[in-house]
Amino acid sequence: MRDSSLSLKAPAKINWFLNVLGRRDDGFHEIQSLIQKITLYDTLTFTPAEDLILQTDVPIPAEENLVYRAAVLLKNRYSVRAGALIRLDKNIPAGAGLGGGSADAAAALAGLNEFWSMNLSAEDLCRAAEQLGSDIPFFLHGSLSFVSGRGENILPCKAEKTLALLLVKPSFDVSTAWAYENFSKLTKKSRKSDNIRLIIRSIEKAELDGITGNLSNDLETVTVESFPVIAGIKEKLLREGAVFSLMSGSGPTVFGVFESRSRAEEAAGAFDGFWTAVAETVAD
Repeated sequence: MRDSSLSLKAPAKINWFLNVLGRRDDGFHEIQSLIQKITLYDTLTFTPAEDLILQTDVPIPAEENLVYRAAVLLKNRYSVRAGALIRLDKNIPAGAGLGGGSADAAAALAGLNEFWSMNLSAEDLCRAAEQLGSDIPFFLHGSLSFVSGRGENILPCKAEKTLALLLVKPSFDVSTAWAYENFSKLTKKSRKSDNIRLIIRSIEKAELDGITGNLSNDLETVTVESFPVIAGIKEKLLREGAVFSLMSGSGPTVFGVFESRSRAEEAAGAFDGFWTAVAETVAD
């Protein structure tokens, strides 16, 4: 175990598209999604300690936090005798469709692997991550990946350039479980997209012409039905100069893609009363 502290950043994500292909026999949903990390971060700091302790202002019991659960999983799975004081500082809002909890869990796995000198492989960490949540393995890979299955099948892509984003979230949260359950009640289901290769290539090269009109989020359908303000945010982002706007994940955060960071910063001023953040996509 290290005798000094270690600090890691846990990045949020956006979904460039999300196809929900139906419920699987194991109860999970079959999906296709292109997911990219963005420059909005939580921070995890690991400090030597005899016991396993989580310090955070997240308003849930520590034993329910994915960071703590990830640490307990590693300790039990690999018979780790050391402890750690883990400080989690949150910037990514919870229940926002930005993957904050999953990113934190992945950072906990990667951080403790280094902090406890475990020398686990990426495959070992991903197998552990799958036990905690479907979105977590993505965060153990590069900046951009095509994800399928229930989230465990990951095809890394190569993001060559960054794009400027404005994130806008209303005051309420949306449960991922609620979104998928309500999608399952729809009679109209998604189908596999025919232009996935085109979309991936456009995102890799940050070519805006190739994404406009080609991207959609199946969960947006059910979430907007219950929370029409999301549709209003999408439309307002376009009026404020976004080239494209879409709800991320199960929402309710909507992201707008802008031609520059300065344009995104200007547009943020039009969303008083909402949580907003200007960020960029992460390139490799």
